[in-house]
Amino acid sequence: MSGRAERLASRQRNPKWQVPPLRIDMSICINCDACLRACPPQFGAIFNHGVDVVIIPQLCSGCDKCLPACPVDCIVPDPEWTAAPGAWWALAGGPEDPYV
Repeated sequence: MSGRAERLASRQRNPKWQVPPLRIDMSICINCDACLRACPPQFGAIFNHGVDVVIIPQLCSGCDKCLPACPVDCIVPDPEWTAAPGAWWALAGGPEDPYV
């Protein structure tokens, strides 16, 4: 399993990724969407979810490309991550998916 489409279908993180996924600390985030624009499309892990910006951990490789884009340093490693809620998956692969 390596491609984004496969991860979307299986909702599983690539087992070869050794780095933990990242998460957004919404108590600091200013919703500028800079991280979304910086996330490589082959991962496509960051989405607007209502007023929040979320990272789907199963799609996040932990590549850190979003970190320098964030003006408030609200993106942090999430070594104790849990699977994304079902509502977040509705954002990925749908008609509004910014990475398609």
